[in-house]
Amino acid sequence: MVDPKPVSSDSSKSIAKFREVLSNIDRSYVDSVNAIELVDVAIVSMLKELDPHTAYISAEELEMSNMRLKGGYDGIGVQFDVIRDTIVVVKPTPGGPSDRAGIKAGDRIIKVEEEVVAGIDIRTKGVTDRLLGKKGTEVRVTVIHFGESEEKEFTITRGKIPQKTVVASYMATPDIGYIKLTSFGSKSYEEFKFALTELKEQGMKKLILDLQGNGGGYMLAAEKIADEMIGGEPIIVSQKGKT
Repeated sequence: MVDPKPVSSDSSKSIAKFREVLSNIDRSYVDSVNAIELVDVAIVSMLKELDPHTAYISAEELEMSNMRLKGGYDGIGVQFDVIRDTIVVVKPTPGGPSDRAGIKAGDRIIKVEEEVVAGIDIRTKGVTDRLLGKKGTEVRVTVIHFGESEEKEFTITRGKIPQKTVVASYMATPDIGYIKLTSFGSKSYEEFKFALTELKEQGMKKLILDLQGNGGGYMLAAEKIADEMIGGEPIIVSQKGKT
């Protein structure tokens, strides 16, 4: 086991400088500030100085990302964004609880149960805390459809929301198959292998693997999928760091 490298003297001085600046802002700035948000912004700006592939993921974003990569979660089935303090539905999961209830893309969610959730500086975790829940439980949401002004209330029964990563597979020509993979999740290899087997049975000789818009995910899943298409014993990926 390799001992972690000790923090250098320069790093210790930089940490002390950052702590002093943050303390002065919190203590002396003319308006109240959100220290957590300031630190997040500082971290993002710092990592931009490294390379295009080093990025900071907040705990809230990581929780959502892990739920998607693990193949499913219990909830109402919507993709959302928080725009100017308002929860906006980007897309309801096709066939999911929200879709069946009548929630549409562009809807603004303004209440969950009796709580107003618009204009309160809500964050991603605040949304998921209110909308996720055990399968079979109900939640009331009040929305305003896009282009309308009237509030509408929906009672939605939460369900298991599957997160397929192979979203399309078919024969593009008599001998060319097509598979679109949107991320590398915990079940991506099994989904890919199933699609691959089906296409081979239909006469596939060549394959188009569409990774446009793929946001990444688990390295092991990507490695196993690559291994299906690379013969012999070449090294697919290796990692090397300071330790």
